[in-house]
Amino acid sequence: MTPSFPGMNPYLEHPSLWAEVHSWLIVQLARFLNPSLIPKYRAAVEKRVYLDSLLVGIPDTSVFSGKAETEPKPGVTTQVLSKPVRVTVPLTEEITERYLEIREVKTGRVVTVVEVLSPKNKRGGKGREQYLTKRQKVLHSATHLVEIDLLRTGNCMPMVEVIPSNYRILVSRANLRPEAELYPFNVRESIPQFLLPLQPRDQEPVVNLPEVLRQVYQEAALDFAIDYSVQPVPALSDSDFQWVQALEQR
Repeated sequence: MTPSFPGMNPYLEHPSLWAEVHSWLIVQLARFLNPSLIPKYRAAVEKRVYLDSLLVGIPDTSVFSGKAETEPKPGVTTQVLSKPVRVTVPLTEEITERYLEIREVKTGRVVTVVEVLSPKNKRGGKGREQYLTKRQKVLHSATHLVEIDLLRTGNCMPMVEVIPSNYRILVSRANLRPEAELYPFNVRESIPQFLLPLQPRDQEPVVNLPEVLRQVYQEAALDFAIDYSVQPVPALSDSDFQWVQALEQR
């Protein structure tokens, strides 16, 4: 039985699922927002592409051994192979990260950028460098920034105040910077709803992120990809995992 989570489903954070969840979430957010944005605005799905390191180890099925394991044939000289040291070599992979731009239809001007953070944004490396560079560019512009962090692990985005929470939503309005609106929440709490910032005097739509996630979960058939009898990845605390199991029994 699928647990009825009041907020974020921590099983969606699994590395094997998150890339899919992320793509679905960006597209579903655009579908959700556009009916309330048109005809003045539209939500456009954009992407950034960069190369990042992917560490690949030597497989455990290595054929190297200290010496030949078969008996030598008569008249054949045996040869002893040197034993190698196992190492890891860096390869590069192409990373594509999608995000939303809320554009004014008449001018094409980007009014708001909506980002859903990925694991590479939250750990050291090219992905974080790329994201922080773009983040600073937006924060120094007249464009609003909405930053949605649904990942419990990794380094949080820079902020003067330290407010611990499992998840967080940041709404940075261009006219209020450096102050911003932060919505922190934990795994047992509901996901906050918030207003999408637009231009002055325009009616701002409510972003119902819980409903968007529910639609993603249903339409992507994620229930068939999750085993709720085991700990999610990353793992919850023992008390939070017991809470999840209690939800499943309801």
